[in-house]
Amino acid sequence: MLLGGNRSLALGTATTPGAPTQAAATGSSIAAATYKFQVVALTLEGYKNSSVANGVAVTKTITGADGNTYDLNGGSSGISAQSAGVVVASSNVNSISCSVAPIQGAVAYAWFVDNGSTVRLQAITTVASVTLLAFNATSQQASAITGDHSNNSSLATDGLLTTACITNNDGTPNAYVKLLANGSNTLTASGRGSVVEIDDALQAMWDNYRLGPTVIYVSSQEQKNVTTKCLSNSTAPLLRIDTTPSAGYPDLMAGGTIKWYYNPFPTEGGEKIPVRSHPDLPAGTILLWGEKLPVHYQSNEVPNVAEVILQRDYYRMDWPLRTRRREYGVYAEEVLACYAPFAMGVINNITP
Repeated sequence: MLLGGNRSLALGTATTPGAPTQAAATGSSIAAATYKFQVVALTLEGYKNSSVANGVAVTKTITGADGNTYDLNGGSSGISAQSAGVVVASSNVNSISCSVAPIQGAVAYAWFVDNGSTVRLQAITTVASVTLLAFNATSQQASAITGDHSNNSSLATDGLLTTACITNNDGTPNAYVKLLANGSNTLTASGRGSVVEIDDALQAMWDNYRLGPTVIYVSSQEQKNVTTKCLSNSTAPLLRIDTTPSAGYPDLMAGGTIKWYYNPFPTEGGEKIPVRSHPDLPAGTILLWGEKLPVHYQSNEVPNVAEVILQRDYYRMDWPLRTRRREYGVYAEEVLACYAPFAMGVINNITP
């Protein structure tokens, strides 16, 4: 909820995908037919609630601790119109691929394919493109997607990722948001031990607001991506091996990762930003977050970038005995307040 809760950001109906293409592929089991694609955009909640095996989450009825029932949206947009068709003339020789323009606020995409007889869910990706080698004839049908169920306007609060992607009245997002274009959406090595896309985000946050993030959250995929781009042959002269002279030989450790990222723009001469893997951040997304505001922004009304306002902190409640099993629950009554979304940044639609 704190990261991806969604009260305000409705994704609407997904954009129609571009015309699919085919390419020779070993291991393909695509049958000869005409294939058309449809796509559903997913928020973070939608991504975590959906799978090819169980289908795209639309709505769900839950029973709360108070015994009342609530109808919740699952975090999925409306399904797009069908793309143009691609004709596969021969069976088992080609893959088929399709893409859609990245959608702000979406972290994943569910792909439905019409093979001429049924329209079924085939894949869920964390980038706005997909390549298929097989057709799943038993998965969820497109008719199950009955409209936009991306947000919960009365039963949720906006998380950090959602707040950053909300668009202002002038059409600009609340925060720095960069949706990498399909076809050129790998991170780019700067050649000086950094990543171009992260450098651009740091510079934009400084130029526009005179601040920067204090932590960079990444998925496991992006942790590897950033490390690969920063540690390369061209950056080897920047690295150093330390050894204890008394040992007589160097002890080398295989592997390594980027633990800190240097932000050169603050007036104090730059600062180190920790790079942390977040367990709930999906592949393809990087979140830059300023945990505290510079002193020139602070006031009684805006004390922090964001804070959790608690009606009641975590508490345990033991329920009356009904069986030999002892029932209890742990609860928290809270809401996220984000005062300065411009102290955040999002880089999205990143391929490995």
